[in-house]
Amino acid sequence: EVGAISADHLMQSNEQGIKQMIKHGVVGVLLPGTPFTLMMKEYADARKMINMGLPIALATDLNPNCWIENMQFIIQLACYNMKMTPAEAITASTFNAACAIGLNAKIGSLEIGKQADIIVLDCPSHLFIPYHIGVNLVNTVIKNGVTL
Repeated sequence: EVGAISADHLMQSNEQGIKQMIKHGVVGVLLPGTPFTLMMKEYADARKMINMGLPIALATDLNPNCWIENMQFIIQLACYNMKMTPAEAITASTFNAACAIGLNAKIGSLEIGKQADIIVLDCPSHLFIPYHIGVNLVNTVIKNGVTL
């Protein structure tokens, strides 16, 4: 209705609101660090949104009230407290996040012609990420095809 490509937080979203976001092609951006730092019991209902077909992105909500800079921790919170699978949380942190800022033609997935922004993690599988809390699993960072 307002022409937005994304909507953030969504902690109180109802079924009607989710349907409207789907209808208008909005990406739901969930910020699990916010309820964590505010010590809230309720998180956005990612499972319901995903089951209804709303594309979900994840972000940190980095600000003075939510000083979380680690996306691995955000993925872990999403898996534990929002019932997302590791694959859903990774997609939400990469491709869907790029969609949420209108840059999915350039970044967010590994495709010919896209910018090569890649992290290599020191873990046996993506399924391992939620279970190794508090550890930086990043082994290598590649930005625009250049190893940093």
